[in-house]
Amino acid sequence: MVSIREVAPRDGLQNEEPIPTDAKVRLIDALSGTGVRRIEAVSFVHPRAIPQMADADDVWAGITRNPRVRYSALIPNTRGAQRAIAAGFTEIEVVVSASDTHNRRNLNRSTDESLDDITGLISLIHQAGATVEVIVATSFGCPFEGDVAPARVASIVERVRADGADRIAFGDTTGMATPRRVRDLLAEVRPDLLHFHDTRGTGLANIITALDLGVTEFDASVGGIGGCPYAPGASGNVATEEVVHMLHDMGIDTGIDLDALIEVAELAEKLLGRMLPSGVLRAGPRTRLV
Repeated sequence: MVSIREVAPRDGLQNEEPIPTDAKVRLIDALSGTGVRRIEAVSFVHPRAIPQMADADDVWAGITRNPRVRYSALIPNTRGAQRAIAAGFTEIEVVVSASDTHNRRNLNRSTDESLDDITGLISLIHQAGATVEVIVATSFGCPFEGDVAPARVASIVERVRADGADRIAFGDTTGMATPRRVRDLLAEVRPDLLHFHDTRGTGLANIITALDLGVTEFDASVGGIGGCPYAPGASGNVATEEVVHMLHDMGIDTGIDLDALIEVAELAEKLLGRMLPSGVLRAGPRTRLV
């Protein structure tokens, strides 16, 4: 079985024009009914940094929580962690970039400075009884610095694991990963979860490669929405319905209802008011006849 974390409500919406709070609640509630077992719901960031997430507390208060779904929140710093803890989140994510330049653009500090902050964040979050996932952004390359050495990513993982991180994820922030780069990085160090973008059309191929190497947890975003506001060219994540469609045809269970997921992709398209890039949303599943 493959586990998919749906990231459209946070990663997806952060790169779109802001939509109303009730629209975000509607999207999360619809996703909660598809069989998805994990949803990245909000990010507790300063509204000046990511105005699309300014209503995170209201969104979290407004959703109907499905007891079969695990909801998580992304935080950038101590204040964000405090807000997530106060809101009752038990799964909290923090991001650091393998690329120093991207980390400065994203978090206004060096990678080493972020790692020092994460040491304290892990302690704070653990004291509150929550778990910490460290997401290593630009793991497969940086739009400012180019290639990122696998050894650089491995050194970050070694540091945060020693500090007590519960989970590790690798982010392909601008879609620079290819199957070769996936093999090269995973030969050096293994994550718990992979987050691919389909910027250059290699997202599904990268997932197949990672599956062959034993990774069974992936992020995806309904409709293929998303991207990084601080990285040029960081267009959408892999579309959840495309990933599920492919896996189901391979005989791999995800626990997700594909038809229900496509309906949510249609909803996302209406809420955002633009055509989304998902091929499965356009053509339907393989079993749909003309």
